[in-house]
Amino acid sequence: MAIFPFILVKNTRAKSKVLLNHECIHLIQQLETGLALFYLWYLLEYLIRLICYLNHEKAYFRISFEKEAYIHESDTDYLKTRKFWAFLNYL
Repeated sequence: MAIFPFILVKNTRAKSKVLLNHECIHLIQQLETGLALFYLWYLLEYLIRLICYLNHEKAYFRISFEKEAYIHESDTDYLKTRKFWAFLNYL
């Protein structure tokens, strides 16, 4: 979990480059939107998708912030070329 400026990991074995890159993408999203707006947007988008899909997992994986992070988590160069507010492409 990323809560600016920290990445919180439960298990030290889970600290893979992919996981850290995924969470770094979230840190950039949080910086771009501001922390309050990020969490408000994240929660609202999740609730809207939960109402639409009636399924936690489907709602979670369709949040624009998560879609961007999951799609690019394996690309360690992504943050070097990422456009400002790129998560909007995943709405």
